[in-house]
This record gives sequence, C-alpha cells and structure tokens, in this order.
Amino acid sequence: MKHFFLLVLLLGSALPASAGDFSHALAMNGQPRYSADFTHFDYANPDAPKGGTVRLAATGTFDSFNPYIVKGNSADGLGLLFDTLTEQSLDEPFTEYGLLADRIELAKDRSSMSFHLRKEARFHDGSPVTAQDVAFTFKTLLAQGNPHYAQYYADVERVDVVDTQTVTFVFKPQSSQELPLILGQLPVLSEASWQGRDFSASSLDIPMGSGPYRIGEFKAGQRLTFVRDPGYWGRDLPVNTGRHNFDSIIYDYYRDLTVTLEAFKAGEYDFRQEYNSKQWATGYTGPAVEAGLIRTENIPHKLSQGMQAFVFNTRRAIFADPLVRQALNFAFDFEWSNKNLFYGQYVRSTSFFSNSDMAASGLPTEEEMALLEPLELPEKVYTKEFSLPVTDGNGNIRDNLREAADLLRQAGWSVEGGKLVKDGRPFVFEMLLVQPDFERVVLPFQRNLTRLGITMSVRMVDTSQYLERLRGFDFDMIVSSFPQSLSPGNEQRSFWHSASADMPGSRNYCGIKNPAIDKLVDLVIAAPDRDALILRCKALDRALLWGWYVIPHWHATSWRVAYWDKFGRPDKLADYGLDFQSWWVDPDKERELTDRRGRLGSK
Repeated sequence: MKHFFLLVLLLGSALPASAGDFSHALAMNGQPRYSADFTHFDYANPDAPKGGTVRLAATGTFDSFNPYIVKGNSADGLGLLFDTLTEQSLDEPFTEYGLLADRIELAKDRSSMSFHLRKEARFHDGSPVTAQDVAFTFKTLLAQGNPHYAQYYADVERVDVVDTQTVTFVFKPQSSQELPLILGQLPVLSEASWQGRDFSASSLDIPMGSGPYRIGEFKAGQRLTFVRDPGYWGRDLPVNTGRHNFDSIIYDYYRDLTVTLEAFKAGEYDFRQEYNSKQWATGYTGPAVEAGLIRTENIPHKLSQGMQAFVFNTRRAIFADPLVRQALNFAFDFEWSNKNLFYGQYVRSTSFFSNSDMAASGLPTEEEMALLEPLELPEKVYTKEFSLPVTDGNGNIRDNLREAADLLRQAGWSVEGGKLVKDGRPFVFEMLLVQPDFERVVLPFQRNLTRLGITMSVRMVDTSQYLERLRGFDFDMIVSSFPQSLSPGNEQRSFWHSASADMPGSRNYCGIKNPAIDKLVDLVIAAPDRDALILRCKALDRALLWGWYVIPHWHATSWRVAYWDKFGRPDKLADYGLDFQSWWVDPDKERELTDRRGRLGSK
C-alpha cells in the first residue's frame, strides 16, 4: 500500500476511480464556507492581543489528566493540550478545516478517507506528529478508551499508515455519512510518550500533547493552570489565528455551586456561564454588579438543544412498562416550575432534537411513514400527534394526576392504604442527584408523586460516586441530558442502541433495547444527505417520544454569561458555539477594572 501510494504521486498517475480529491476542508452538506486561502474564522479577530490571565471555575474535583478513559475524574480544560486532525467551524452547521492535517481526501464512494499531516506539526517535546501516532491513538482509544469511542468509530474497518505523513481510514459498507467528520475530531496522542505506561489507568502524569497550551502548576483536586505555549507549532494557522489569546488559564475547583457564584462576585474568577435560572434572575447582585464591574449578557445562538430530562432506567422492573413512564410524566408540572422556579426563562423541550429542524411535529408525513410503517412501534406513533401533559401553572394538577392514576391502574397498580402497590410490592424508587440546586425542581415533583401513592426518595452523592453509579447503570432515575449536534450521527448508538444498553460507561442511561429504534439509529447514521438526515431524525424522535423513556425538561435559546469587564471579543460572534478562546484580555480594560475595584473597595 505504501509503495503504491508513493508511486502514484511520483508518476502523476491517476488514482483509483473511487479516490477523491485532497481538500482543505470537509463539509457534512454542501460546500465549506471558507476557501482554501482563508486567513481566519470570521468570529475571530486576527489582531487580538496575546497576554493576560483568565481564571475560571470548575465543579467537583480531579485526579486524572487523561480525559479519554473511564477511570478517574479528569480535569477540566484538557482539550487545550491536544490538537485534533481538523478544527470545526462554529459559524457553519458541520464543517471542519485542517488542523494537524493540511489536506483531507474522501473517496468518491465514501469507502475510505485519508489525512495528510502537516510536516511542521510537533508535540510539546519537539518530536513530529506522524501518521503512526494517529493510528496508535485510534487503536488505543478503541481498545482502552471510554466505550463511547467504540460507538463513534464502529464503522471503521481498519486504519492504514501509508507513509510518515499520510494515514488512511477504511470504512465498512454503508457507514455513517458523518464518520469522516467524526474522525477529523480525533485527538492525536504521542505513541512514544505512552510506551511502557498503562493508558487505561487514572494518573496525574502530565501527558504529551501538541496543542496551544501546556499544564503548568497544579494542586490535585483544587487548582490547575494551563500556560500558553509561545512556540506552539500551529499558532499561525487560519483555524487558530486570533484564538488562544490568554497567556494562562487557571481552573479553581469548587464543591458547591452556590459558593461558586459568590466566589465569582467576590472576584475570585473572571468568566462564568450560568445554567441556573434562579441564580441568573436573582443572584447577580451586589456592589460589583451595580457598579458595572461585572457584566451580564444573553448571547443568542442557533444550537440544537437536544433533551434534558428526568431519565427512567428501564432496566428496573418498576419502569419497564411504558404506561408507568407515561403516567409519571403527568406528575411533573413544568408550567408551575417555569413560572415559580425559572422566572419564565425556559421553553419546554418536546423533542430529542429541540431547537432544530430535526424535531418531529404534527402527524408523520408520507416520507416519515415510509420509514416508520415497516417497524414495530406503538400504534400512536403513526396516528397521533405527540404532546406532553400541560397545566395552567397554578400548582393544581388534579386533572393530570387523575390521568396518571388511570394509566397506573391500566398497568396493574392499585392504591392500598394510601400507597401504590402491585403484587404486594409498593411503588418506591430513588432519584439520584449530584447537583444540590436541582433539589428545588425535584421536591415539587416528589410531592405530586406522593399524591399518587408513590414514594420517591432523593439521594445526593458526590461527583465520584455519581459517575461510578452512572457507569454501572446503578440508579432508578437521574437528571441527565442527551446533547445533539446539528448533524446527529454515531453518538446516537451510545444514546439509544441495544448494543450500548449493557455496555458500562455508555450513554444509554434509559436501557433501551428496541429493534425498531436500533433500525432508526442505523438509518440516521447512514443518512446520505441533509434532507435524509432531517427526515430520519424526525422518525427516530417520534419513536423515542412515544416510548416515554424520559420526563422532558426545558431548554434555552441563548447563552447566559457573566464576566468581569476586562475582556475584548470579536465584533461577530459564532452562531453555533460560544468560542471563549476567541476572546482576549484587554490591557486598558484590565487596568481600568483594577483601578475601579480599588476605589469600590475603599468605600
């Protein structure tokens, strides 16, 4: 293979008929927005100054610098250490441009793809990044990495090292249309640095990367500093121009989210994304906010919001019946929660592809029916528009609870002495939580369940225990999310496919084992174009919704950010990502902020 490839290049002979053309970029659909001679992304400022320190907050703890394995709690920000083959543009739905690779070739029949690596690409020790490193990384992640890599790369038949700079991935027949772009997201590890070491073991040994930052000082579980590498080999590439501007990025770890907000307002760190509506509505007060030293802002975006929900573990006998899962949906009063807990900031999620054109609505179209009819799914999938229970938000959900009680009776449950029982066993389960601030959402739900005769206990655990229990599916119900990109693909296997239901560490928290859903997942992954992808996602959405695998929550259509007023940022922001790496510390603003904070503190 190697000699044949070199001979073709030397003689200028025609490549095999299935070969494609080398390109600077790869788009999921249509053509890349940026031409081969582009100089920077539009959402980056090529004149952004380098320098300064930014302090960020992380929750929990860390005991590992390997983010690619199941064991341990990996530190935040480790992606800064590792370059990938390509870099995704954040102002296009799904297009990637060369990073470690300067050229990408996708076979015309999509049976394989090749990456040609830049000769100047270097690891932090100065050694070159080679095709052998790419192959090593791929094989290691499959063999010893987090199980989701096996899901992502399931359609890769093999990887071939063609020469020092060229690596080829050969695909299985009818592979995912998204697979070439997923491979572009492969982080590349140094094979030499892992010789004689156990990749699967959690460790605080500093890994060898090739990215824009290196690890500086750290204190295990408490603080970690990333230092910008001034000699970074890729600093002048178009995908990096105007980005990675901070000299150092410090992560301080906090155990409690409430303490984290107070630390921010006290000036302990600089930038924060807010995910809690109550805190966003009421928490950003105090002298620094009132004086304008801290700025708060809603930044609109066009990202698909996927699904956040109370998640049933259908491996538990108590949740095996869809009628029971549907009944419990009637006990959650979103409208009351949005009004009284979330200050009206959210929209109800009624799709696993919320805020996107892939969300199902109304009755199935003829095209959807063509996909759905051959499958064994609930009759309502074909004949009825899906809708969630609704209330008027006043807290009185008597009618909904009546509907829930009727569904539970159909499922064989009855009330005896105020308790819901079946075959002499009470309806008792545990809600497992890791975030204390979610108790305010869970407790009203708990009270409604009590009115049905159901006992739901709430258990709060630390991050380590929570992750361990998730990996082994050791829970009854959790709060979780299923994020969706604008181009869903292989990750759907980890979410919904039977093959992942019993795979420790997968994201199939629901425990779904349904041949019809397996078929729809496979169709989504193999969608030949954008129109087919949208159609197939809608069909999958209907099957998931009518399975009542979750109790849907809510989503927002903007990022809520707060920051101390020391930053500059590009005039144009990306539609599909909050690229904080394109911001910078403005020296004038920082000096003014320091002066104003001093004056404020002296009052």
